[in-house]
Amino acid sequence: QCHPLGMFKESTMRSIPTFEPNAKGFADLYQTVLVDTPVGPYFAMFLQESSNAMGGEVRNVIEEVEIEIIKSSLIKYWIEDFYQYTQKLGGETAELMGEILNVRADTNAINITLNSFGTPLNEPLMRASDRKRLYPAVGHLYPTGTSMLTDVATEEELGSVLELFPQYSSIWNIHASGAEMSIDDAFYERDVQTLELAFEGQMHFGVFYAYVKLKEQEIRNLVWITECIIQAQKDEINKFVPVFSRHSPWRSTAKAR
Repeated sequence: QCHPLGMFKESTMRSIPTFEPNAKGFADLYQTVLVDTPVGPYFAMFLQESSNAMGGEVRNVIEEVEIEIIKSSLIKYWIEDFYQYTQKLGGETAELMGEILNVRADTNAINITLNSFGTPLNEPLMRASDRKRLYPAVGHLYPTGTSMLTDVATEEELGSVLELFPQYSSIWNIHASGAEMSIDDAFYERDVQTLELAFEGQMHFGVFYAYVKLKEQEIRNLVWITECIIQAQKDEINKFVPVFSRHSPWRSTAKAR
């Protein structure tokens, strides 16, 4: 199930499935494959920060930390690094990509908080240490909102925090109302709207990022459609987030005006 695109040689791709799906396997994967890739520096940052926080040796960190926390940590470092890079470019690229990555950072922070409920990450000590470290240091929620998220222990408290941020209160209301659209799809719909707007500008690099992310949304749509067909759930087949559709809510609203 390794993705066919990327910078790895064929011999490296063949070796990746041989690593065991456990902590030691991931440690070996990092030492032999990932250390020389663009994600290598983020792994190094994670290992150093985690070893300092845990007071242990770097080589033991991957064996002691849950894989999902490692994944969230790497995404956090990537968002922060990418954001700083785009801001150095300046111009319309900095403005457009700044907004896209700010929303991406906030989406991560909200999902991390929501998914932590019922897990050790939601325990008081873990909320103030491990969970807080997973929040990106960029975004519309940072720093006031992410600081408030640190104290959130229930969905009701999370909703109260998001009510203070109009750009996210409507998305949360979709989740809280038990609507057919999931909170993930609500975020995807907002992302598609922002990414489509990238094609309205000129002389910026954000359009290349937007093109790739919209292609990813098309893949999600195709997966959803095929699964509905396989499971004979054709009534659900239209519940996907369309790309460049004239029936999109933001275009329908504009036409009504």
